[in-house]
Amino acid sequence: MNTNKSILITGGNSRFCKYLKKQLSGKNVIYSTKKQLDILNYKKLIKVLKQKKIKILIHVAALSRPMAIHDKKLDLSINTNIIGTANVVKACNKLKVKLIYFSTNYVYPCKKGNYKETDPIFPINNYGWSKLGGECAVQMYKNSLILRLTMCEKPFVHKYAFSDIKTNFMFHEDIAKILPKLLNKKGVINVGGKIQSIYDFARKSGQRVKRSSGQKLYPPNPSMNILKLKKILKKN
Repeated sequence: MNTNKSILITGGNSRFCKYLKKQLSGKNVIYSTKKQLDILNYKKLIKVLKQKKIKILIHVAALSRPMAIHDKKLDLSINTNIIGTANVVKACNKLKVKLIYFSTNYVYPCKKGNYKETDPIFPINNYGWSKLGGECAVQMYKNSLILRLTMCEKPFVHKYAFSDIKTNFMFHEDIAKILPKLLNKKGVINVGGKIQSIYDFARKSGQRVKRSSGQKLYPPNPSMNILKLKKILKKN
């Protein structure tokens, strides 16, 4: 999809953006890396958004894996996912730029599953709290869209897959195909695939994996209800 609107994407060298570049391109689309644009540098954010006349900012940049890093390097987690996101929100607000924020299903309690966008949120680990901290800033800015995502690399890279944990995994490339259809939306949207065990997801994607248990390490059911997303895509 080519667009006439000037769009800036943070985290431009991420795994996801490798696929997004195939779906969202053109002379007006800028993929920025941390070296090119540090989100902790508010003045640089303002300068770049002004110079490039940005109309939409897609905030992909974040600290995610491994999960333990959010416990071991608390300052880094807070600076990147909370303070950095707050800077992005302030810059977008100042210059009236539409903001799309990549969040996670881990903002939900991750116990019963099938969480709707309106369900209570209560993260179970520091990664979820860091992304929810970013969400708090984004929620204050009305010209914004929060995408609660659950993404996975293709092919499934692990030899073992949990049969006792359900989620909505969707491959990066499939989410990249959806994103251009959501650019004009606001509010909160859950984005993912069919609810199933990680083991079933891996097998159906054609990977040979061994069944294993993950409930001692991970929450049992962080799956989301994606009915809102389905309705949007059906209209498009």
